[in-house]
Amino acid sequence: MQNFEGYSYIDGGVCAAKGFRASGIYSGIKKAMQPDGNESPLGNEKNDLALIVSDTLCNAAAVYTQNKVKGAPILVMKKHLSATNGKAKALIANSKNANTCNADGVEKAEAMCQLTANQLGISKEEVLVMSTGVIGQILPIEPIEKALPALCEKLSENGGHEAAVAIMTTDTVSKEVAVEFEIDGKKCRLGGMAKGSGMIHPNMATTLNCITTDTAVSSKLLQKALSDVVKITYNCLSVDGDQSTNDTCLVMASGIAGNSEITEENDNYKIFRQALYIVMMNLTRMLAKDGEGATKLLECTVSGAENLDTAIIVAKSVVCSPLFKCAMFGADANWGRILCAVGYAPAEFDIEKVDVTIASKAGSIDVCKNGAGIPFSEEEAKKVLLEDEIQIFVSIGDGEASATAWGCDLTYDYVKINGDYRS
Repeated sequence: MQNFEGYSYIDGGVCAAKGFRASGIYSGIKKAMQPDGNESPLGNEKNDLALIVSDTLCNAAAVYTQNKVKGAPILVMKKHLSATNGKAKALIANSKNANTCNADGVEKAEAMCQLTANQLGISKEEVLVMSTGVIGQILPIEPIEKALPALCEKLSENGGHEAAVAIMTTDTVSKEVAVEFEIDGKKCRLGGMAKGSGMIHPNMATTLNCITTDTAVSSKLLQKALSDVVKITYNCLSVDGDQSTNDTCLVMASGIAGNSEITEENDNYKIFRQALYIVMMNLTRMLAKDGEGATKLLECTVSGAENLDTAIIVAKSVVCSPLFKCAMFGADANWGRILCAVGYAPAEFDIEKVDVTIASKAGSIDVCKNGAGIPFSEEEAKKVLLEDEIQIFVSIGDGEASATAWGCDLTYDYVKINGDYRS
């Protein structure tokens, strides 16, 4: 992970910040969904229910998918945050079932919050909810209700990993990052967990994400920081071009680090925002690298743009190109596919000023100058592209703006995974 001056990476994920406890448990949601009451051959007793609880009422902010089809948990979370003026104390989340496109979806999402609130002795509106998994299948509430007492009993300051595992679907690894920094001479911590492997092409958020911090920051500034950072991290991520129905990113701030509450965009706000960027950027890279069937992380950085939006549009155009993604899987330095994707990006720039370089830890090679190919060693390019993390550098002019987008290669396994996803 990239180092940033003044910030130290620490363990703990969503429990790195003071005042947060978490847990994860297997409740058997998928088993209850099967007609015969058995898990499918691909099923296993992986945690499928997560709980994160703060010792104090937190300021909270969230962003959600812009898909017209939204999971019931999103509707309930918005309702609860509105009712509490941006406050929350707990998050209950499940995998295996998205609770989306179901007639009783809101009822089930509210029930998850009420059952959790009953166990914790807090109000239902102080509980937020997330779900991920298969769309259009009724969410069985019985296994969740049965598992909640044990889930609450397991709550621990060391329970972040168990919670991160519980929200995984086709993920092969959990995604957790946390950093420590100082504001007003007080140690502050910010950490998060994310899930996501397929159906990733965000607009305002991506997959399921929960970020916690003990920094004192107002709900208004928390929302601004989240919305700003989402634009240059999660919104610059694409695995397969499909935008999920349940995408949610939640940030909860307990405020117990002891710093003066951040209520304006001053230097303290910039320190906090940078911490949020570091965590969300690293989670974005993890999500991209663990794309369904992926063998390589692809990172495209566009520079020389007249403005940030142009740089983002061009960078995303490259990482979203199926032909480019296939070429990277085959370690084929077919730079024409990169230039093609740059060219159809809906942005204005001079194509005759475009330069392209491919790079990895094995080296870097210029493949295009001023919009045209240049001689290069195919053998050396192959060595560069055989690594599992590939960088594409694209310069589109002499502007001052730049942006990075993240994606992954497109492999045979992606089709295999999604050909029997409901199994």
